[in-house]
Amino acid sequence: MSRSSWFGYLLVALLLVGWAPGTPSQPGADPDVTKAQITVLYDAFGKTSAMTKDWGFAALIEYGGKRILFDTGNNAEILANNVKAKGIDLTKLDFVVVSHRHGDHTSGLNHVLSVNPRVQIYAPKENFGVFGASLPGTFFRRNDSLPAEMRYFDGKPPETLRFGTPWPNGNFTWVAKTMEAAPGFYLILLKGSWGVDLDVMEVSLAIDTPDGIVLVVGCSHPTIEKVVEATKATINKPVHLLIGGTHLLPAQDEEIQRIATALRDTWKVEWIAPVHCTGEPAFAILKKSFGDRYIYAGLGTMLALGPAVKSIAEKGQRPALGMDGDDLASYRTLLARGDDAELGLMALAQQRTEDRTTGR
Repeated sequence: MSRSSWFGYLLVALLLVGWAPGTPSQPGADPDVTKAQITVLYDAFGKTSAMTKDWGFAALIEYGGKRILFDTGNNAEILANNVKAKGIDLTKLDFVVVSHRHGDHTSGLNHVLSVNPRVQIYAPKENFGVFGASLPGTFFRRNDSLPAEMRYFDGKPPETLRFGTPWPNGNFTWVAKTMEAAPGFYLILLKGSWGVDLDVMEVSLAIDTPDGIVLVVGCSHPTIEKVVEATKATINKPVHLLIGGTHLLPAQDEEIQRIATALRDTWKVEWIAPVHCTGEPAFAILKKSFGDRYIYAGLGTMLALGPAVKSIAEKGQRPALGMDGDDLASYRTLLARGDDAELGLMALAQQRTEDRTTGR
């Protein structure tokens, strides 16, 4: 066989296994555009036996050939365990979305960056944000009469001041306004002012699908109604599925019922899968309000997207329709263990609601 013939056969063989001259191998996402699913990787309730429950939220979204990690949970080791239990490869991500700065959504970033150090991370921009930030050097007032040793930067501040982050090597893209991260994938940015943390910027992920909007929320600090309103203003379609933490844990039953009714009747949310900071009373009220359009999404479950959204349980178990006694016990234990002010207030509000209900 001549050299030219041999080279021709070799080129054909390489092309058949996916190589072409000038085309580098792609370490990124799974190109399977038929996948349409969301896997819950971090939460305080669920049926899974191989995953660790903890207070926080993280989910893997696979849709349209994209693989997106939304939030990273409260503990890097727990996230690593849960990801391993589900057989998920974090090196194959298109990007990460961190909804807001709170530790129960950000702490798993250490693990993510240990296995995928250059993955693109979308996070909300704040003036002194935990994800890093920058401000013009003119942001502070000056007094030219002071001697140089009493002035910031000897009276000659840089044009731009850049502030650090616990993840200095993270490939952060700051979200300063609602934007399209990829075709059909929108990041909805709003300011939250509900709870003890009165000024937190939060990003939600809205996916434009043929069935309507798939809306993934972290904690809904801006209120879930405002998030839905802003999303529908961005994508002029109905919300097909709402999944995530709705921050109803500190709310009273009357307010929860009003919001549940508004989501169903005013905002026309078709399917709802509440998790994380939604709270037990809200789980019950939303389930009653949405009926068979309420989707259980505990730790380890996968939501199969499509015209009819379905919750698929861990292998060998039947899909759950709601929280049972074990779910409630683990959820309450992990909520009570929270050591920050917001979780403490949430736990107190829930206990007061229970006391009024039982007459204690």
